[in-house]
Amino acid sequence: MIITGKFLPRRTFLRGMGATLALPLLDSMIPAFGSRALASEAGIKRLAVAYVPNGIQMEKWTPAAAAGGFDLTPTLEPLAPFHNRLMIVTGLANKPAFPATGEGTGDHVRAASTFLTGVHPKKTEGPDIRAGVSMDQLAARELGQHTQLTSLELCIDSNELIGACEAGYSCAYANTLSWRNPTTPLPMENQPRAVFERLFGDSDDTTRAARLARIREDRSVLDSLLGEVSRLKRDVGSDDRGKLAQYLDAIRDIERRIQKAEQQSDIELPLVERPTGGIPATFKEHARMMFDMQVLAFQCDLTRVITFLMSREVSPRTYTEIGISDPHHGLSHHQNNPAQMEKLAKINRFHVEQLAYFLEKLQATPDGAGTLLDQVTLLYGCGISNSNLHTHDNLPILVAGGPAGPAQGRHLRCDKDTPLTNLQLSLLSRVGVPIDNLGDSTGRIGLVDGV
Repeated sequence: MIITGKFLPRRTFLRGMGATLALPLLDSMIPAFGSRALASEAGIKRLAVAYVPNGIQMEKWTPAAAAGGFDLTPTLEPLAPFHNRLMIVTGLANKPAFPATGEGTGDHVRAASTFLTGVHPKKTEGPDIRAGVSMDQLAARELGQHTQLTSLELCIDSNELIGACEAGYSCAYANTLSWRNPTTPLPMENQPRAVFERLFGDSDDTTRAARLARIREDRSVLDSLLGEVSRLKRDVGSDDRGKLAQYLDAIRDIERRIQKAEQQSDIELPLVERPTGGIPATFKEHARMMFDMQVLAFQCDLTRVITFLMSREVSPRTYTEIGISDPHHGLSHHQNNPAQMEKLAKINRFHVEQLAYFLEKLQATPDGAGTLLDQVTLLYGCGISNSNLHTHDNLPILVAGGPAGPAQGRHLRCDKDTPLTNLQLSLLSRVGVPIDNLGDSTGRIGLVDGV
């Protein structure tokens, strides 16, 4: 990194007609003799959460080694390039997801609503919902003071379900992982265009009519910033010009993919309900587009907290792109049928492949003296382990990224029924948000927050 005599403020924005573009950390933002500033920027900590539903085939997830180093299992094999940046955590339980006396079924909804809160939800179909403050929003209260967006909540499935979703539980419990307070669930956005415009603007408003008008004009968010970009390129060094080109190319690529999806959404398809809002044709395309926007949001320091519901509990989604036409939720109730179990394991691995894509993008994105992967702590998992039995103990959980340390590249076996919230307290501490209690927590896991 070259330390220059003149420098740009870290919070530099390019502004055009309807668009505001934040910039990644550039060499020109580091003042002469600015090692202290550099160290500060390199130390920006970020939190990401990704959730998958309907349980996991645990025998193809859990490492054989009791503890310490481990070999990747079939489900986790796509993460091989990041083996030394992973921590697989077993033994964790989410007891608040089990039914209270007389409640009966509803394990899927409880799995989602308790995953980041550790608080048993009130069983209701009405507006009197109640859960707890979620881990990501505790992080957002602190980390969000420094960014344009306090947090970003994303999903893949439609966020329009209302009423009761499962066994007398409101759909509000299934539609999100994030709770600002015990009675306020945060909506999650699955429309790529809406997410992109939330990050970069260039729309008069967020109505569908405004989005369609912009599509018809076929304008790029960068078009109104060309003059600003040209001016900036004259004021920075050659290394920064290369970084800017890479960053702007990434933005244009996402815009191109969004426009393509929106154009495809206008094609009449026989016997298929036409998607609205430009949803990509496949799960893989949709998930990777959302992951790409998460990378940009972190890279530009627009937010430091992102929560991603990769699919909703009880999702009937089919994965024909990998040869599976059975609904996901139905497969999760496999009754120990080997063929059904194999299909479920294939879906589990497919989800992990998308996670590997995200980690690869983080690793490839410079951030200070390292990469974004060094500064992003990611929690990935599900609130159900054995899907056939709806169990909420020995959960499938992994942690990726963050600073190098003794917990990296390890299988960490916790004592039986250690609260999942204990791990989450430790991860909050790791990203600079030390708190004492979260839901049913009983303390931190030292090896994790000591990293």
